[in-house]
Amino acid sequence: MDKILNSGRYIFPLSFLLYVGLHLGKPEVGASFVPNYIPFPYFWNYFTLVCILLFIVSAVIGKYDKLAYSLMAVYVVLMAVLVHLPRTMGQELGVKNMTADIAREKELEMVNFFRNIMVTGALLAFAKFVAKDKRIIG
Repeated sequence: MDKILNSGRYIFPLSFLLYVGLHLGKPEVGASFVPNYIPFPYFWNYFTLVCILLFIVSAVIGKYDKLAYSLMAVYVVLMAVLVHLPRTMGQELGVKNMTADIAREKELEMVNFFRNIMVTGALLAFAKFVAKDKRIIG
């Protein structure tokens, strides 16, 4: 049973490969999440891709993993507050009239917001209880 439970140390960070695939395969989708007031959305899409890859590598090999989990938690909570929360209120969606499509988009953004909060909690728990390399942030 311990072997199965220990596999979570790898399954959780490797699950972020989905985001790598999305940022790489559909860069226009990743760029569309960059708020209008921030320039160069494609740069931020690819920069995020590199940061997620670095997080995954660090977490899997166990080097600077506490720092990686902590920084990823900061990134995910910033995405929740700066991107998904405003979109739940219709900002960046071009809401003028409440149509069924806009209402659905707002619901999906609320799900994204709550998912990001849950993932932030998991990242912080991993930083506290799973990470082994405490060189930078003890």
